[in-house]
Amino acid sequence: MPRILAIDLGTKRTGLAVTDPLKILANPLETIETPKLLEYLKAYCSKEEVETLVLGLPIRLNGQDNEMTPRVLAMKEKLEKAFPDKKIELVDERFTSKMAMQSMIAMGSKKKDRREKSGNLDKVSATIILQSYLERQ
Repeated sequence: MPRILAIDLGTKRTGLAVTDPLKILANPLETIETPKLLEYLKAYCSKEEVETLVLGLPIRLNGQDNEMTPRVLAMKEKLEKAFPDKKIELVDERFTSKMAMQSMIAMGSKKKDRREKSGNLDKVSATIILQSYLERQ
């Protein structure tokens, strides 16, 4: 069964999350360097069946674009060209980083683990974006 994959795009690192095959649960997948994102996604989609790519759309509280919005929209265009057979969805990602940090604290993550360069926060943010998308479906 095809999965849904979420992307929390960052300037340096990008967090990824994926559903289980039944599309019930969102799970952290990986944090990768942003320049390697398309290469990673092509490899992943060649191994796993993915029907939808969900991209977190950063916007301000007042609904205006922020400095990352144009980058996300440009990435959406790249994804549409690279994966013409997949649905590409944008999801409001306001508060996901804050929610991810609170979740990690609640789970007992130490300060060092939350700051870890492997991007734990990015993966958790992508998971929250994906879970939000699933709940709206």
